[in-house]
Amino acid sequence: MKSPLISKIEFNLFEVSIPNIGADPSGFGVWYDPGPGTPQKRFAVRIYTDNGSVGEYVPPRSRATVIMPAAVALAHFLVQKPALERERHYQTMRRATKHVGEAGIGALDIALWDLGGKICGQSICQMLGGHRGKLPAYASTIPGDEQSKGLSSPEAYADFAQQCLELGYRGFKMHGWKEGDPQRESAMILAVAERIGNRMDIMYDAACHLKTLTDAVRVGRVCDEQGLLWYEDPYADGGLTIRGHKSLREKVKTPIMIGEHVRNPEIHTELLVSGASDFGRVDPDYDGGITGSYKAAMAAESLGFDVEVHSCGPAMRQLMASLSRSNYYEINLVHPVAPNPWQLPIYLDEYSDELDCINSDGMVEVSSSPGLGVDYDWMMIERQTVERIIIE
Repeated sequence: MKSPLISKIEFNLFEVSIPNIGADPSGFGVWYDPGPGTPQKRFAVRIYTDNGSVGEYVPPRSRATVIMPAAVALAHFLVQKPALERERHYQTMRRATKHVGEAGIGALDIALWDLGGKICGQSICQMLGGHRGKLPAYASTIPGDEQSKGLSSPEAYADFAQQCLELGYRGFKMHGWKEGDPQRESAMILAVAERIGNRMDIMYDAACHLKTLTDAVRVGRVCDEQGLLWYEDPYADGGLTIRGHKSLREKVKTPIMIGEHVRNPEIHTELLVSGASDFGRVDPDYDGGITGSYKAAMAAESLGFDVEVHSCGPAMRQLMASLSRSNYYEINLVHPVAPNPWQLPIYLDEYSDELDCINSDGMVEVSSSPGLGVDYDWMMIERQTVERIIIE
């Protein structure tokens, strides 16, 4: 099959408000905030070819003001190039970003995979070999708050864990309070473990809010006592210090998961080989799209490690469905009374990552339709667009 050429790439920066979700102006933080919701900027990308095929992707998360400009810069390397040569494009974009980081690659790479799937009539999962059509899911909370109906206390987390258990979830992961108080975080873990016992897998993500290695050890020992499945991004170094995390692994028994804050297959692999992490961790939005994430995942699997896919969205489902050693689909960031801030009103089909998206067995479906397998509402996106950029 002769590859069509990429004729142009279009970016739409658009604005959405999600009820009861607050956000900082940078787009880096979201939280439960009763009310109409803070306006947030998101972006969409379409890759057009000279044969009429179009690849599409709308990253579910925010941070558009940082990531979209990087993707726009990289788009110049793709126009008038063969659309199906994804590996060449991935390597070209990586070389171009050596000095500034690789986050801009993800959206373009995912749109290229969507395009390839539509051309060949297969879902991305099928293109990667296919493995399963349903994924076991866990509920992953939004960070703690101080609202009366929110996640404002250890007991509130325990109540929410009970709610998720009754919905059919097999696992529950806590993101605690941003202050990183080890005593408060420990009390939350204890409350959840005491409430749901061994009826669900329990995980804790410190989100790098614990400030010191010593605090991480203190909380890690509570994780040990309660038999948590994993302990994620324990303290403030962002998961980047191999020696520090090796030291932590020597002091706690709970498996450690880091890697959310590194951006390429080589470093992901080094974290595992060095003994700093017990799990592979990949994210298509930030780890070079499907291409970069799949490379990191295959390296982890070859070393005998499980690979967990970070966050939720159509690209995350397609990637996880292709992996044989991935345990749970992460439905984040959920809350007992607020909608998921990553569930945008951009789909014409029934795609959902809301709390109630699982079936009675705690599973989510993976689309077998071509590419990402979703149908975007481009009329809505264009209606909310505040800036459009076309690279030809």
